Amino acid sequence: MKNKDNSHNYKEVTTIPVVAAFTAAIAMSSPIMADSSLITPDLIFKVAASGVAVPVPEPAAVADGLTLKDAVRKALNSNPDIQIQVKERRSRNEEVERARSGYFPTLDLSAGIGTERSRNTSTRTRGEDYSTLTRQEASLNARQMIFDGFATESEVERQRARVSSTAYTIHGTADNTALEAAEAHLNLLRTESLLKLAEENLKAHERTYDQIKIRSDAGVGRRADLEQISGRLALANSNVIAAQSNYDDAMTSYIRVVGEAPAKQLVKPAKPGVAPTSRDQAINLALDKHPTLKSAGADVEATRAQHKAAKNTFYPRFDLELSSSWNKDLDGQFGTNNDSQAMIRMRYNLFNGGGDQARRRQTAHLIEEAKEVKNRTHRQVIETMRLSWNAYQATEQQLIYLADHVNASLRTRDAYQKQFNIGQRTLLDLLNAENELFQAKQSYIGADYDNLLARYRIMNAQGELLKGLQLALPEEASLK
Repeated sequence: MKNKDNSHNYKEVTTIPVVAAFTAAIAMSSPIMADSSLITPDLIFKVAASGVAVPVPEPAAVADGLTLKDAVRKALNSNPDIQIQVKERRSRNEEVERARSGYFPTLDLSAGIGTERSRNTSTRTRGEDYSTLTRQEASLNARQMIFDGFATESEVERQRARVSSTAYTIHGTADNTALEAAEAHLNLLRTESLLKLAEENLKAHERTYDQIKIRSDAGVGRRADLEQISGRLALANSNVIAAQSNYDDAMTSYIRVVGEAPAKQLVKPAKPGVAPTSRDQAINLALDKHPTLKSAGADVEATRAQHKAAKNTFYPRFDLELSSSWNKDLDGQFGTNNDSQAMIRMRYNLFNGGGDQARRRQTAHLIEEAKEVKNRTHRQVIETMRLSWNAYQATEQQLIYLADHVNASLRTRDAYQKQFNIGQRTLLDLLNAENELFQAKQSYIGADYDNLLARYRIMNAQGELLKGLQLALPEEASLK
């Protein structure tokens, strides 16, 4: 396999004389390409080392067009998956505050009034069998936890770990949404380029058909040639319909991800650099930075804190309790009955049917489950990076040979056109050469966009796609 640097294989042709010379040369040598309207600003000309120009249709680069960064920003602002995670993060923030409330005292006020009918020693002492009084009562109770078997401390740790997990999940979801938007953006550009290529292929076949039809009508052409070009023209029309359908499907996917159809011409992004220099380095960076893996690690910490909290029932609980009550006409006795208490109270469950031990075993299993989820995520991160890196390396090499294929197909088609004009080549030879050039351009466009997407996939596999696009993460993705 050739060991070439693809970045030096081509250069942009931007000077008017070169484009004009190329247009004139093709127009004079090839009736199929004689229409100079094919050579438009919508075509990007790349020149190989051999000096042969390779026209590759691309969407027009509009100065105020819709960039990939714009598309990703719109997707982040409207994607429901991110909004779901943001609301989850806010909810878990409140769970932390709820857990911390266990450190603070509680204060309860109780009051009541109603009718009480009593029959006891107090009523019999007064010579009454029954006594009916208006019972009035009020109480104020304050309780401060002194020791709860580390239940509050462990719960706070668990909820904070869950907050961290959600923050990393938001990061991962936002980065994945950015990749979806990038894929939708690039796929729409790809299908637009392929649609233009199919339309140009159709125009080329229409010109050839007109040429053969004129010959046939004049009696100097063969009927079989007209049938051949008619069949190829029908196929070219079918290719345009298929390309249009693919473009419409890509537009549908774009609207689903971004939230709306592009209001402007899409702009093809420049290829971002790839920071890792090897697959192993890329994998190590992914394992160190990937937010989903960090989220799985935070989930392990949450289950460990939950296991620690499950031990609280094996300890006694101590509370400082202060209370006062104000009562009147209680239990058949006339008058007030007030009291106040200041107590340190211990509560200790001695037996509850083995439920506490079962809870401890359950939380231990949850730790192991969370660890296995992390192990699975670890493998998935490695797999994603390996696939992304492989796609990047393969397409880098493919582009070299596909460009050679386009150049060779272009030269072959032009030579066949000249030979056909002087009767040294059949129409079938010319049509086959034209079809091979069409397919070569299709393959090059596909590999070019695959390479671009692979670069973004590598950034996503490291959890740094948004950073690479210079877009901020949602505020809730912060650990603060």
